[in-house]
Amino acid sequence: MPSILSRCTSGKGKGGMGNGGGDGSGRTHIYLNVYDLTPVNNYLYWFGLGVFHSGIEVHGMEYGFGAHDYPTSGVFEVEPKSCPGFIFRRSVWLGTTDMSHSEFRLFIEDVAGKYHGDMYHLIIKNCNHFTDEVSRHMTGKPIPGWVNRLARLGSFFNCILPENIQVTAVGQLPLHPAYSEDGSDSCASSFVEGSEEEDADHHLLKKTNSGLCAC
Repeated sequence: MPSILSRCTSGKGKGGMGNGGGDGSGRTHIYLNVYDLTPVNNYLYWFGLGVFHSGIEVHGMEYGFGAHDYPTSGVFEVEPKSCPGFIFRRSVWLGTTDMSHSEFRLFIEDVAGKYHGDMYHLIIKNCNHFTDEVSRHMTGKPIPGWVNRLARLGSFFNCILPENIQVTAVGQLPLHPAYSEDGSDSCASSFVEGSEEEDADHHLLKKTNSGLCAC
């Protein structure tokens, strides 16, 4: 089975930039990395609200979910705390897992198959719903309530969101998955916005034909 990591990934995420991996006990730490999507957060944050993007950091990489126009996975990986287009706010420790790196990759590929880019919806299926599902599976606990509270309160708050956030929320995704339908390598080639350097470190994940691990 070919790796779902694109061959153009720099590899710096393997323990260099993130919160760290294991704690010496064979368990790996899991973090939620939270980003601001809008300057309005500077005011809303103190009231327990905000428009946030979040990603799950585990085994030296960060995994998130965002919108694109294709019926393929919108789950992507970046180096920790470095999601292009957003302002990093803070990391939240979620817990630990005894999943090996290979077991985790099989798990995240399976989850990625349920989160297509064209299914993204700011209120009912956003990046924080994705990280919450991953957190519940791996730690038995949800992500902190304030991260997705605005979405749970519903469309009443659409009036305070910039128009571009209401439409896609995550506009920095590659337009194409990192691997083609036959599993061959294909580096994600472009962003809606962003540099080629950012593109090389930001890849969509795609479910393979392999089975799930027993977790």
